[in-house]
Amino acid sequence: MKLKKISAVMLAMALAVPTITAVPSVTGHATETTAQTEKETKAAESETKADSKAAENAEIKTPKYIFLFIGDGMSYPQIQATADYLGTTENKGEIEAKALSFMNFPVAGTAQTYDSTSFAPDSASTATSISTGNKTYSGTINMDTTMTKKFEAISEKLKKQKDYKVGIVTTVNLNHATPAAFYAHQASRNSYYDIAKELVDSNFDYFAGGALLDPTGEKEDQTDAYKLAEDAGYKVIKTQEEVKKLKAEDGKSLVIAEHLADADAMSYDLDAVKDELSLKDYVQKGIDVLNNDTGFFMMVEGGKIDWACHANDAGSAINDTEALSDSVEAAVEFYKKHPDDTLILVTGDHETGGLTIGYAGTDYDTYLTNLTNQKISYAKFDSDYVAKYKENKTEFKEVLKDIKANFGLMAKDDADATEDSKLVLTDYEYSRLEDAYKRTLETGTAKKDGMSQEEYILYGTYEPLSVTITHILNNKSGINFASYAHTGLPVPVYAQGAGQEKFEGYYDNTDIFKNLAQLTGVK
Repeated sequence: MKLKKISAVMLAMALAVPTITAVPSVTGHATETTAQTEKETKAAESETKADSKAAENAEIKTPKYIFLFIGDGMSYPQIQATADYLGTTENKGEIEAKALSFMNFPVAGTAQTYDSTSFAPDSASTATSISTGNKTYSGTINMDTTMTKKFEAISEKLKKQKDYKVGIVTTVNLNHATPAAFYAHQASRNSYYDIAKELVDSNFDYFAGGALLDPTGEKEDQTDAYKLAEDAGYKVIKTQEEVKKLKAEDGKSLVIAEHLADADAMSYDLDAVKDELSLKDYVQKGIDVLNNDTGFFMMVEGGKIDWACHANDAGSAINDTEALSDSVEAAVEFYKKHPDDTLILVTGDHETGGLTIGYAGTDYDTYLTNLTNQKISYAKFDSDYVAKYKENKTEFKEVLKDIKANFGLMAKDDADATEDSKLVLTDYEYSRLEDAYKRTLETGTAKKDGMSQEEYILYGTYEPLSVTITHILNNKSGINFASYAHTGLPVPVYAQGAGQEKFEGYYDNTDIFKNLAQLTGVK
């Protein structure tokens, strides 16, 4: 009976279907109604998404105080190598990483760095992308690829449209490529005198770092750039005592570090003398003189990370990355007092050197504590030691004493050599050092086009002795470099503060500018 009843019901349903579908007008109306409903649903969904997006944007606050830290040549390898080095040295060789000041920021994104020329771009083009949101050729600052159109930097826009105070701080020369990208517009990054003139014309409030390159230009009748700055109302400061006395009431300032090193840049952090002002000190002074109720923008560059990586000097690169991290701490302290109005960004322009944590000669092992034996940068070793070796034709055995004192490396017949020492030179390493020293005495540094392929791979265009010392110490520590140039690695972008949400995800470096422009409302 149950089966019969079910069959009857099913039969009734089956018979009922043609009755409904047989009326054309009803079917057409149903289709029309369904389409209308779908249209209304999509419209409602679109409106909901728009409302959601509007609400999201409404929640994102406009930053009044913006810090943009750029580690030149700094990407994930430099950051992680520094964290690993600090962790392991503070824990007696144990495998431990110590987070840098910005590694725990609430937002971390990734930016790709290619430019109009290359996937391994230079600082001029990548800084242009960050500062203006535009791609251009390597070597070009804030101009398009036709060299006819100028791009306006975020710093310039904030100054003109929002009356923000602006500061530029760097460990290298103030008219070098990265700082220049925030105030200059030149077809060539090497137009140092013209860039210096644009620095003066920028009317920015605070500059601090290394000395200006080519301040008098190449023509006899060109006025010294420092004189131009003074005539434009800048207080030019070249001593630490004057820096310490500098106040906001003093007006525009151009601060040149008192202790200058290679190429008139600031000292490597590894070479800094006692009481020498650090990058953090210049950032803190910048906060003191820029702070106001309207707002400020400060770009801070750790420029010598790049220089150290070009020379494959891991010890110096790590110390300068730590110095950049320390300088971020000054911004973080300011943020704590103004959490709703402050945005801190930390990124790199590109990676330099192809740095890796790991080396074929040490397999899965690293010995990062070996790097604590490095007491001097490659550049200071060149100036303080190698120059004298060339002049005096010093014997190699005497040179080995200086290498041991400054880098810890020693020959196997040294009195301090032990079987378990990680710093004793193998016969292969000893031979490499000796050959490099002979090359240094014979020809010294050379241009790439005057070297054989083998020589360039061994020494780059650096002093053969110095770069071989750092190569051996790096490798004994479990660190290696693949290049003397830039690479195509993406760079991290760490963000904390007002608008930090904008910097999540994987994007192009031009989006850093676009996000800042959107957050601040500049056109």
